[in-house]
Amino acid sequence: MRIGIVVTDQACCAHAIGLIDGATARGWEFRCFLTDTGVNLLADPDFVERARRHPNSISLCEHSAERYALGQYDVKALSEIVVVGGQYQDAELVRKCDRVLVF
Repeated sequence: MRIGIVVTDQACCAHAIGLIDGATARGWEFRCFLTDTGVNLLADPDFVERARRHPNSISLCEHSAERYALGQYDVKALSEIVVVGGQYQDAELVRKCDRVLVF
């Protein structure tokens, strides 16, 4: 099973972490796409720890990061563990995942 998680609101951080942990515990693959204020999950140390444990499983919309991150984190410093891209990554997630949840 491959689950897709799309986060559009930074208030959903706990939900995203719970889903990532749940998928991992079940041995499922996951992909996560951050857009709009959801890109600010990368300012949360617990979320970044999940990204470090699962390199390139999380991607973000670069345009949203430029608009909403406002210096909360360094996108370039995270580029080794997070895919910095655009809406193409969202489309790819939807195409490749068995189920997709949007927050």
